[in-house]
Amino acid sequence: HTRYEIVLGIGSALLYLHQDTEQRVVHRDIKPSNIMLDASFTAKLGDFGLVRLINDGQISYMTDTAGTMGYIDPESMLAGTASVESDVYSFGVLLLEVACGRRPALVQEDGGAVHLVSWVWDLYGGGSIRAAADERLRGEFDGAEMEGVMVVGLWCAHPDRGMRPSIRQAMNVLRFEAPLPSLPAKMPVATYGPPTNPLTSGTLVLSSSISGR
Repeated sequence: HTRYEIVLGIGSALLYLHQDTEQRVVHRDIKPSNIMLDASFTAKLGDFGLVRLINDGQISYMTDTAGTMGYIDPESMLAGTASVESDVYSFGVLLLEVACGRRPALVQEDGGAVHLVSWVWDLYGGGSIRAAADERLRGEFDGAEMEGVMVVGLWCAHPDRGMRPSIRQAMNVLRFEAPLPSLPAKMPVATYGPPTNPLTSGTLVLSSSISGR
């Protein structure tokens, strides 16, 4: 329950930044080390050194990649952009990390690595998403809350940014004010086309397909 209240607190902070300010604020570095907890475990979002202010519906173009590997929206990393959708992606990874007790990069038995989103999505497709819950909880959690956090985490970290929810939509589900989304059983493959930055001189094409593995 404490973890659940923490993710609700972070979601509320993002809701304020994305939708309740005059200009949208993109944090660009949502991760556990930027979350502070007081004596009552009330969550506060910190470290605003990378923030960008953007107008509604716009994307900020950058010359450098900002954020932390594992939490950065892959499309933003390739194209050098920042948007509310990229913050939502990071929030999704954070949700999964809190629920599963695992870091974004999981090392497998063969020595390879798989992203946490891909690992949880495989369990979701097999109908056993609750098996991804942190083993240290020993099964002592509210099943609906746990499933909600993980499904919303996958929804927020959807490879296609156009399929991600707004932070308000995500919070409505986490607060049980809306039903869980129906996601495809298999994690979609993302295809990134050429960026459309009008300020870019010349032609730059970044195209990549990833499966999250």
